[in-house]
Amino acid sequence: MDHFCKNIVKIGVLLTHLLVSSLNAQQSSELTIVGVTPEIPGVVIRGTAIRRVLVGYNGLDDPIGLSDGSLVFAEPDARKIHRLNPDTNEVSILVEYSNESHGITEDSDGRLISAQAWDGATKIGVIYPSDMVEVIADNFEGMPFSRPNDLIVARNGGIYFTDPGLTEGQVQELVDRYDGQPLAPRLPPTVYFIPPGETPIKIEEEMIRPNGIQLNKSETRLYISDSNGEHVIAWDILPNGMVHNRQEFGLLYGRSNRDNGLGGIKTFADGMAVDDADRVYVATGGGIEVLSPMGQHLGIIPVRCPPRDCQNVAFGGPDKKILYIAGAGALYKIEMVAQGVLTRAK
Repeated sequence: MDHFCKNIVKIGVLLTHLLVSSLNAQQSSELTIVGVTPEIPGVVIRGTAIRRVLVGYNGLDDPIGLSDGSLVFAEPDARKIHRLNPDTNEVSILVEYSNESHGITEDSDGRLISAQAWDGATKIGVIYPSDMVEVIADNFEGMPFSRPNDLIVARNGGIYFTDPGLTEGQVQELVDRYDGQPLAPRLPPTVYFIPPGETPIKIEEEMIRPNGIQLNKSETRLYISDSNGEHVIAWDILPNGMVHNRQEFGLLYGRSNRDNGLGGIKTFADGMAVDDADRVYVATGGGIEVLSPMGQHLGIIPVRCPPRDCQNVAFGGPDKKILYIAGAGALYKIEMVAQGVLTRAK
């Protein structure tokens, strides 16, 4: 009788396991629809579902679509980097300790380079694969970076990155971490260029909070967003990687209800992506704003990342026709007409 009961228990456990597995599979395939898109010709069809893919992460930032179709994204507050399988929506840890990486970019050798913001160890460096980890730059003229945020690497290995400094909330967080001690002087909000094998060069100092950064498809123009400004700023790129001819490229209409204590116009403009037709996508307080290659405003995809604003955007999937949006510990996706740039991660 005991042997019979044990077998019944084993069968029950097995059936329960199969049922739970089936439910999990259904949950992963039936994604929550949180909204629909407007019509933006050549970009997205009216009524396309905005689906939530992931939720519950301790921060979720800077997705990038790799050539194998997978999506890599940062979880800054947990100091990890993850990889998403777009077919199954399964997530695995790619980097166990990321030094609070935010922005991630992939160079021509397949290395992942990140903007690492853990205070006291801020740097731009190779974060993956593990046997190639290295520091590319950790200071400007001997002074540590304040809080590197976003970056993009060019085909020639030059790196452009933003260091927006600290918001009022981030200052208080660090004061609490250091038991009430005031913070030492810091570098001001700046955008830098690191020529291959050289030290950082300041290229932009006029923004209140430089945040997202992106190259156009041909890598002849650099775009920078300002969280407390209403324009995307564009720079033309010289053959040596330096920039000139600063322009107010595109006007942003989204506004945030939040306040970072820095003044200006609170677009909360953040991460950016470009598509194969050189349109520019900007995460703002209004959603994802789409600009033409000439800076004309084409429309807003009304994605929300409650309780905060969406932080970043990227094309992913095998054919780069899925737009992923990240923010507030969640990830969303939209099936697009537009296609991302196939020759690079973002």
